[in-house]
Amino acid sequence: MKLLTKELREKLPPLYATEDEEDPLLVCKFFHPRSNWTWYAIEFDGEDLFFGLVEGHVAELGYFSLRELEAFSGAWGLGIERDQHFKPVPLSEVLQ
Repeated sequence: MKLLTKELREKLPPLYATEDEEDPLLVCKFFHPRSNWTWYAIEFDGEDLFFGLVEGHVAELGYFSLRELEAFSGAWGLGIERDQHFKPVPLSEVLQ
């Protein structure tokens, strides 16, 4: 699966573009099907680095790498997937 399509690249604002927004938009969602880890992208540097919400042991805002998401291979060879049905939502809706 292609994690970051051309359409999503065009929708993601550049890094730091939303830093003054109180409730930025989560544009896309990545997840591992056999774990509770989820990554929501808010911004993208155009090459590799996302800023967004990472939910794992705790939920926190931070940076994560497209290359690392693409390279990950877990149990049974399952990698990270993109939620193809995800619709952009404000951050506050996921943090409820």
